[in-house]
Amino acid sequence: MFKKVLIANRGEIALRVIRGCRDLGISSVAVYSDADRDSLHVVLADEAYNIGPAPSKDSYLKIENILHAAKISGADAIHPGYGFLSENAQFAEACEQAGIVFIGPTPQNIRAMGDKLSAIKLMKAADVPTVPGSGGPVDTVEDAKRICEKIGLPVIIKATAGGGGKGMRIVHKMEELESSYRAARSEGLNYFKNDTVYIERYIQNPKHIEIQVFGDKHGNVVHLFERECSIQRRHQKIIEESPSPSVPADVRQKLGEVAVRAAKSISYVGAGTFEFIFDNVTKEFFFMEMNTRLQVEHPITELVTGVDLVQEQLFVAMGRPLSFKQEDIVQRGHAIEARICAEDPVTFVPSPGLIRRCRHPQGPFIRVDSYAYPGYQVPIYYDPMIAKLIAWGKTREDAIRRLDRALTEFTLTGIKTNIILHKSILAAPKFVDGSYTTQFCEKDLEIKMPKLFRIVDDHVFLITAAIAAFNDKKSKNVSEYSVASRWKNLGRKAQLR
Repeated sequence: MFKKVLIANRGEIALRVIRGCRDLGISSVAVYSDADRDSLHVVLADEAYNIGPAPSKDSYLKIENILHAAKISGADAIHPGYGFLSENAQFAEACEQAGIVFIGPTPQNIRAMGDKLSAIKLMKAADVPTVPGSGGPVDTVEDAKRICEKIGLPVIIKATAGGGGKGMRIVHKMEELESSYRAARSEGLNYFKNDTVYIERYIQNPKHIEIQVFGDKHGNVVHLFERECSIQRRHQKIIEESPSPSVPADVRQKLGEVAVRAAKSISYVGAGTFEFIFDNVTKEFFFMEMNTRLQVEHPITELVTGVDLVQEQLFVAMGRPLSFKQEDIVQRGHAIEARICAEDPVTFVPSPGLIRRCRHPQGPFIRVDSYAYPGYQVPIYYDPMIAKLIAWGKTREDAIRRLDRALTEFTLTGIKTNIILHKSILAAPKFVDGSYTTQFCEKDLEIKMPKLFRIVDDHVFLITAAIAAFNDKKSKNVSEYSVASRWKNLGRKAQLR
């Protein structure tokens, strides 16, 4: 058993790992940047160490600073969470060299699946279906044209080191090819310091289906069924659910078998996710990529299988065999997760700032993974996701109704959030019937703003009070003194609330 684990991350995933450690009696160590001094993970961890200035390149991506914190705290192991250094083979190797356990896959696993072209070759060797395409890097525009003529349009150009929707361009017409090719290469270089790109056939009625896998150091690998992640904007996931409303039972079984075979082919250790593109018309599926880490949407898998994935990560890192076999894993009910972000629900522009009010929803089968609290200043430097709201139900309909009710209860003022966006999605006919694809947000979504906000920000309250006082003064000729007194009293009440 580890005695102390350092969490090399922030926000809700840092809290999730802290709680997982505490459930097992393991001490937790938080790290934080200057911008995160008041973040909740700093408060709840047993120890906390500053690792640098606000920009992530100077703190959460600074390997030497994190390892220094691990050494002075006496941590046995490091959990990377997701994002930042979670899929960095160099970081995993540095942990090993420092005598600290990296809670995740091996550096070889990360390196093999981190490059998309390398991953595709490995998957082809393991007899995993892959999307028809270039099969290798595309070095010139002329090469790109020849490939497009061979496999036909539309195609998608992808940066080999890309992720999160970066370095990807869809081409529907040959006239768009050259500019899209150069844009994908430029974005790959800017974000990942690698401008290598490849080309695949673009599936026009796609769904994004992923399979959660888990492997240990004894050669055991199991899958924990699928998650549907097709509600996306610019390739960024918004809502996820399990099981998928579109995948037939026989395809679900085949997806699991293929994912296990693929994981065994690379001797995979730890939590990982195989992502597939699923043709909603032909019911074919093709390998896209593998995420060699815990996923943001892991709670829905935990709710439908009853497996604590963070706890299992800790056990596997300790060298224990998996605590379950494939036949032990059963999907029960339905779970849906909504990512709550500090952003404008229409323009998706981030909305950092001071949270004035925060009330998390409660009730049966509702889970909230959040680091938001009243008085917290959401920083400008990091991902805008501040919470995940997850609902479970015996049926998909139950889960949708429960999530909708919880969204209504979720109160966050002082900043803009995408809560209204989520309510609009849940009410959309194509979401309700499960026929949505990854193009849902662009083609099928209408954001319905509510006619009445029952809960308003304190600023709105004070402005309304001032207008009311002014109108009252005009109509009743009230003295200046009484108007000023009323203003002070209203302001004092607002502060007390």
